[in-house]
Amino acid sequence: MERMSHYVWKHKLYAESGLVTTDGVSVSVVDPGIPNTDAGPDFFNAKVRIGDILWAGNVEIHERSSDWFVHRHDKDKAYDSVILHIIIRHDASVRRANNEPIPQMILYVPQNVKDNIEWLLLRDTPVSCAERICNIPPLYISSWMNALLTERLERKTNDIFTRLENNSKDWNEMFYITLMRSFGFGTNSDAFELLARSLPFKYILKHRNNPLQTEALFLGQAGLLDKNQLTMHNAQCTINVSDPYLQALRREYEFLGKKYKLKPNEAFLFKNLRVRPVNFPHVRLAQIAAVWINSDLLFSKILETERIEDMRNFFNVAPSDYWTTHYNFHAISSNRKKHVGMNASDIIMINTVIPVLFAYGKNKDLPVYKERALRFMEEIKPERNSIVTVFKNAGIEVKNAGDTQALIQLRREYCDKKKCLYCRIGFKIIENSKTIDNAQLILKF
Repeated sequence: MERMSHYVWKHKLYAESGLVTTDGVSVSVVDPGIPNTDAGPDFFNAKVRIGDILWAGNVEIHERSSDWFVHRHDKDKAYDSVILHIIIRHDASVRRANNEPIPQMILYVPQNVKDNIEWLLLRDTPVSCAERICNIPPLYISSWMNALLTERLERKTNDIFTRLENNSKDWNEMFYITLMRSFGFGTNSDAFELLARSLPFKYILKHRNNPLQTEALFLGQAGLLDKNQLTMHNAQCTINVSDPYLQALRREYEFLGKKYKLKPNEAFLFKNLRVRPVNFPHVRLAQIAAVWINSDLLFSKILETERIEDMRNFFNVAPSDYWTTHYNFHAISSNRKKHVGMNASDIIMINTVIPVLFAYGKNKDLPVYKERALRFMEEIKPERNSIVTVFKNAGIEVKNAGDTQALIQLRREYCDKKKCLYCRIGFKIIENSKTIDNAQLILKF
């Protein structure tokens, strides 16, 4: 209840007429103040007219008046600046440290507001407000989605800055690790990032002119060339250990592993179960090898490229011919070129290129890169996933990848965490209920 009172006071969702102190003196709220997230009163710099006097100071909120003494505010001079004590239940008079009385006011939450807050917070559905989103003006939702996209890019930017700090502020190394994570396409993202951290980028650059050695470094470091690990990792499958290409890769990695003192990762980290063949780790590692074989200092090219079509070409590459008839080392498959397709390229753009451009622009104070990142996001088609489908069915228009990234942010950071009170859509639903409640009061009179 106290949390609800904080929210109602902050957003002025109470019925503003008829406010009085527990002593019967009229109250008018000019400014509820600034929420305080640290120690001290709950709201700073509030302006409240009590009777004929305009007070400026702080506001404290409790469920009961007696909580003032439970929390020992009567002994703390930091609370001497409190001009109004907001309560739900009145069970005591309160005073400052110098024994001066403090005005108190019971905050009555309109029933419609209370009902809507409880409706949002207590519903056991993935998106509590889905059936009422259609009542929110599209322009209001569009503004919120723009803010959500920025939130998501800022979160990804923080991840990039962390990687940058962990790699001696080397942008090329950071980009290499971030790109590797993207090539894991969710299921294997953590395993791909771990692999990148164990295989320094300088070794890839040194051998990129030799496709066999480049593939051997990635597949070998993943533990996918080791005979014992192959058997353990694929216990239900027959491994063609006499495959000439597998033997060649193994010889190259054995030599390079000893040369650079590499310790391969565990093969079981890389998942095949419930993964489409095109996303098998063997194929994706062969594709990332092809990216670096075709482009050396890719990060520099990313910074120079202004057209999204040119950017996609960096990733729309195919691995060596062996993978045309293989998804792994089990058996020969139907003939199919395993190039990185348009959809996969767009996912890489969304998860790596755009966040890195945004982060670079922020780090170097160069808005042109942030603007380019946002433009690229608008030029990519909307993503298709279960999160986006729920919001589309609720009536939200989805035009591009920027919108889908905003909706993913909304779902993961607000809906899933039940932070409806901090979501603008949730707030609008609650605010509308206050308007309805006020209208009903007017009708009564």
